[in-house]
Amino acid sequence: MDEIEFTALRAQGPGGQNVNKVSNAALLRFDIKHSSLPAYVKMKLLALPSPRVNKDGILLIKAQSSRSLEENKADAISRLETLVAEAFHTPKLRRPTKPTRGSTLRRLEGKSSRSSLKASRSKIQD
Repeated sequence: MDEIEFTALRAQGPGGQNVNKVSNAALLRFDIKHSSLPAYVKMKLLALPSPRVNKDGILLIKAQSSRSLEENKADAISRLETLVAEAFHTPKLRRPTKPTRGSTLRRLEGKSSRSSLKASRSKIQD
């Protein structure tokens, strides 16, 4: 939480007169380069698309779905947590395997039976 900085700003969209008076949207700023995250997580976060991460390495998340500033802050924090959790996730390495002898035989047997069935449908030639 010490590495997160919030700014309150006016939300866009409908809201009547309230939208022009109250700053209830939350803009979360998170400096990826100076954070305490591991290096591989920082690299994944810095590789996010351009509107989210600027050239200085600061992640920007704007939350404006709610009419409450506190709810928008909570929404922005949860979105940041989701992004960081996805960056921590490393996919399991796939080890290529060979098909078993039985599965290969079953496959070839099925192909030959299907082939003979289709061949039996053709006209008999003299």
